[in-house]
Amino acid sequence: MKLIDTHCHLFLEEFDQDRDVLIKEARENGIEALLLPNIDETTIDRLHELCDLYPDFAYPMMGLHPTSVDGRYAQKLSLIESCLHKRQYYAIGEIGIDLYWDKTFLKEQKAVFEEQLRWSVEYSLPVSIHTREAYPEVFDSLYNVGVDKLSGVFHSFSGTEDDLLEIEKMKAFNIGINGVVTFKNSRLSEVIKSFDVSRVVLETDAPYLAPTPYRGRKNVPLYIRETAKKVAETYSMSLEELALLTTENVKSMFNFTGRVFTFL
Repeated sequence: MKLIDTHCHLFLEEFDQDRDVLIKEARENGIEALLLPNIDETTIDRLHELCDLYPDFAYPMMGLHPTSVDGRYAQKLSLIESCLHKRQYYAIGEIGIDLYWDKTFLKEQKAVFEEQLRWSVEYSLPVSIHTREAYPEVFDSLYNVGVDKLSGVFHSFSGTEDDLLEIEKMKAFNIGINGVVTFKNSRLSEVIKSFDVSRVVLETDAPYLAPTPYRGRKNVPLYIRETAKKVAETYSMSLEELALLTTENVKSMFNFTGRVFTFL
């Protein structure tokens, strides 16, 4: 059984003491690849270093996270866009709109998001969208740029049934499900049950949102198996069936088709 973690921040300093051990453990237990979304100008070098160390396992995205948008957003965007000319990336991300922490820079967040959506079209790359208390705003931006020209994943989906109905219309978009689906007080399993499982991908968002029974600990790639078990249960599928379906979906969405992966 092989799984792909479509959203993981293993390059962050939280993993400086055990990163190599965690990667070895993940690969020996069927984790086929990690997709790594950039955060902002401060994480670019860390992201590249990890992907260069594990080029057959760690695959980079490039983008500016909405919570890093401030009055200097134009300079930050310019630096991040310059990276797109220098190496291969597998998505534009992590991008989006976040109104949970602060609404001060909503106008700027929207402008930054839409600019990066245009990069997605220009470079023919999918997007990894961060949406927190901002689904209407995110939908509005997608339609402004042209949702028919875009593809990608709503990372860490946390919306309602109505939000899912809107995403359902966006034929080239998937939802990313992580440890939240395993939380005792979460309705996520119930919400996604009617959504097409062939448009679901799995993620950890490590080091955040560790699934039950590891909730409260630092999340790691191997824990994606707990999320997979819960999603398989949600759709009344075997774990093996879900793993095959989601992995093939990821390979197609992120242009991994035909790639030969190397295992330890």
